[in-house]
Amino acid sequence: MSKEKKRRSLFQRFLDFIERVGNKLPHPITLFAILAVLVVAVSAIVSLFDVAVQHPGKDETVEVNSLLSSDGIQYLFESMVSNFIEFAPLGVVLATMLGIGIAERTGLISAALRGFVLSVPKVLITAGLVFAGIMSSVASDAGYVVLPPLGAVIFAGLGRHPLAGLAAAFAGVSAGFSANLFLSATDAMLGELTIDAAAMISPEYADTINIAMNYYFIIASVFLLTIVGAWITEKVVEPRLGEYKGDYREDLNGLDSTEKKGLIWAAVSLVVSSILISLLIVPTNAPLRGDEGEIIQSPFMSSLVPVIMILFFVPGYVYGKVTKNIKNDKDVAKQLTDTMASMGMFIVLAFTAGQFVAYFAESNMGMVLGVLGANFLEFLNLDNMPFLLLILFILVSGFINLFIGSASAKWAMLAPIFVPMMMQLGLAPELTQMAYRIADSSTNIITPLMTYFAIIIAFAQKYDKNMGIGTLISVMLPYSIAFLVFWTLLLFAWMLLGIDLGPGSSLFYNS
Repeated sequence: MSKEKKRRSLFQRFLDFIERVGNKLPHPITLFAILAVLVVAVSAIVSLFDVAVQHPGKDETVEVNSLLSSDGIQYLFESMVSNFIEFAPLGVVLATMLGIGIAERTGLISAALRGFVLSVPKVLITAGLVFAGIMSSVASDAGYVVLPPLGAVIFAGLGRHPLAGLAAAFAGVSAGFSANLFLSATDAMLGELTIDAAAMISPEYADTINIAMNYYFIIASVFLLTIVGAWITEKVVEPRLGEYKGDYREDLNGLDSTEKKGLIWAAVSLVVSSILISLLIVPTNAPLRGDEGEIIQSPFMSSLVPVIMILFFVPGYVYGKVTKNIKNDKDVAKQLTDTMASMGMFIVLAFTAGQFVAYFAESNMGMVLGVLGANFLEFLNLDNMPFLLLILFILVSGFINLFIGSASAKWAMLAPIFVPMMMQLGLAPELTQMAYRIADSSTNIITPLMTYFAIIIAFAQKYDKNMGIGTLISVMLPYSIAFLVFWTLLLFAWMLLGIDLGPGSSLFYNS
């Protein structure tokens, strides 16, 4: 047995161990309920010891709030409904699925995928799926809802394991969230926080930074992560999943004349819908533009879910009318109702997951853990070892990401600590932000606290009813490790070559 084969065997056994341990956990619905109860209990215990930290960037102390105090108990009861309806993925998923449901149940998605799969070289499909996932970050969180289930359907149609397709898309959408060929709302949100943190050391330098500070690097990252994600899918994940033996299959026979006609008219309706929507965006004084004519920070970026819903619903409806799958409004109502009925488990999951996420935030335990981790890294005082410092910063940020899901919330906490600290060590704020983005994105797919982790499990259970948290983590862990390693190496190579991270964005800071 070669050393390479032996190493792979050891890694596969490690993944099997992760899967076995994880799958001994209860059903995700039950698990989130248990975790919510544990948060309540732990918050009460920790609060007895007066654990508190100084909030970075603010003149206030953050302490763990007991959820079993009088105020805490009031919160538990008063917030239960709002925790459910305000759970971030709930509205996004259900609203988007209204559009996708029509497109799916009329047969549009199946026909379009068959046409796509039969026309694209099979060797490019995996890479194309990862690439599409990475690029979906332009549409904010909508990619989580659209691409993983589509990836599963594409792979099923090719006779490949659907969970490998779902994993490839999920890796692209989530682990590659900070890579793109275009600027997105993420660049704006994180960039503003970085600029504010840099101003603590040098307001003059902060004035020279722009939100496109990582733009060149994230463009290069798209191609690196596409290659790495495709390789991991085909060489690690898919072989481990083995042959798919489930009941779900996707017919990939050629398109008949009616389907082709339906696709043509669906495409026409998509173009017309896109043009009409663009009239709300493109003109200078369009209603969905920002206050200063911006698009990245604008009502349009906040309206992507209804836009995507419309762009699925209209072509789906037109396709259904052309193919006679929709004869009247009763057919539309039934298809929408059936779509929502299929989301029953996710809705229940959203209730328990929503309580857990809200309780964890209300207790301040995530904030306290984050600050303690950051303080530890600062304590190490690695003044003359920038590469080691960046590695530790990436590892600490990735660890914190397992407990705090929001990228902007974490950066709001970490930027005031690390941006000034790195500047004093000669590392530019632009570099610190990119290192953070690598850590945050790469570990998104292995933490159940990521808000869309629950819906990915719900999607996966369509193909494997026994899918649990352990199985999903074991499937996604190779992507997380590979993205973290190769993305970090790309950043180090970038530093050694001295290439700007973005327009006018330096790697090093000279006071």
